[in-house]
Amino acid sequence: MKKILLKIKIFLMDVKNELKKVSWSSRKELFQTTLLVIILSFLLSLFIGFWDFVFSRILGLIIR
Repeated sequence: MKKILLKIKIFLMDVKNELKKVSWSSRKELFQTTLLVIILSFLLSLFIGFWDFVFSRILGLIIR
């Protein structure tokens, strides 16, 4: 049991050391990239929705 606790402690210390090496984004960068993802997701959904509408109309005309 003591061996397992020692391994867990070593693992958590390694995790802490690795997290110190991470280059974290600033609040401004985080906001900008989040906004970009939201805008691009919205535009992509409009693009896909438009082509879905077009193809469904075309198929509707062909099937009739």
